[in-house]
Amino acid sequence: MLFNSFEFLFCFLPLTFLIYFFLLSRRLVLVAKGFLVFASLFFYSWWNIIYLPIILLSILFNYVIANSLNTTNVQRKNKGLLIFGIVSNIALLAYFKYVDFFIVNVNYILDSNVQLLQLVLPLAISFFTFQQIAFLVDSYRKETKEYDFINYLLFV
Repeated sequence: MLFNSFEFLFCFLPLTFLIYFFLLSRRLVLVAKGFLVFASLFFYSWWNIIYLPIILLSILFNYVIANSLNTTNVQRKNKGLLIFGIVSNIALLAYFKYVDFFIVNVNYILDSNVQLLQLVLPLAISFFTFQQIAFLVDSYRKETKEYDFINYLLFV
């Protein structure tokens, strides 16, 4: 489902707005936020549900790291945790974007025939990865104030 598709414009978006604002009118803020998270994950997985665990694990991993960065006051420990978080995020991104490129070059240099993985790039992986890296850096700098998981899910 694309943003300019008929199913998005005439079904998904109006239905999502209708349910969200109905829940808000009933003062069910947490339920409304939960519904938005569900709708967002449904939209993300519409293209290929197999990539849903990737974004969910990325969100959970980064939420835990950011929470740890915010609660720990030992600067040395925080810096190591920040570096670990950034390297892990970049590794995830590099795996999906560059592993086949790496295999092609190794095959060329070593005259080998290692099979390509033929990975399809998960939708918006660069966007949500760099967004979460920025959040980790902000958490390290103590510039973030809220660590509610539902709001973090909506943020990503």
